[in-house]
Amino acid sequence: MKKVVLITGASSGIGKSIGDFLINQNFTVYGTSRNPSNYKNSNFSLLQLDVNDIDSINKSIAIIIKKEGRIDVLINNAGKGITGPLEETPIIEIKKTFDTNFFGVMQVCNAVLPKMRKQKSGLIINISSIAGDMGLPYRGIYSASKAALSIYTETLRLETKQFNINVIDVAPGDFATNIAAGRFHSPLLKNSAYKKHYSRVLEQIDSEVDGGLQPIIMAKSIAKIINKTSPKPKYRIGSLLQKAAYKIKFLLPDTIFEKIMIKQYEL
Repeated sequence: MKKVVLITGASSGIGKSIGDFLINQNFTVYGTSRNPSNYKNSNFSLLQLDVNDIDSINKSIAIIIKKEGRIDVLINNAGKGITGPLEETPIIEIKKTFDTNFFGVMQVCNAVLPKMRKQKSGLIINISSIAGDMGLPYRGIYSASKAALSIYTETLRLETKQFNINVIDVAPGDFATNIAAGRFHSPLLKNSAYKKHYSRVLEQIDSEVDGGLQPIIMAKSIAKIINKTSPKPKYRIGSLLQKAAYKIKFLLPDTIFEKIMIKQYEL
């Protein structure tokens, strides 16, 4: 029997790559988008879903359950990027980021979990970020939202094991996607005390994304995780340096790691 997979944020980037790969690996794939009508050539079914709208979440899940009778795998990929000095980032944009990257994921999980408990099996993969392993300058809000998601995922894994539900944290590094196009950038204020460093780091961030890994690498990794009988609690998928960064952080004294970060970002 084909496993039924639901992927949020699947109209482009990593989500689309995962969906395209899984549909060719004998999975039944449903993706979601806030505006699926804009992506009529999708290789898999795209449902309208906004992770901040509980009615749209419930409606999409009901459609899948009615047609397939189950959801075997949930991949929470929908996310929102944000950059800026912490002092100057608008609170409303900070809240929007947490609404999508954290509370939105919780809402989708809460809507799917009753179905998985009833079928006595399920796999939930939450896409966090290697950026959540540390506080990155001028990406602090994004890092904080993904760190919160990682802790939530770790806890949910423990609470749902009794129902034969596996919850996995997958933390990607930089991938060559269009994430920068949808990211909120706090404006470079003319008289900002952070203008010099923020401008330089912003260029570095965009350069890292442009030179990132191809999304197909993420898609193949997700497929391997789905097919594992006993997947690990967390996977980091990125360059060797990005995957090693969190280990370096916890192995070195805090002051030494801080000096490395200051040098890396020329602060």
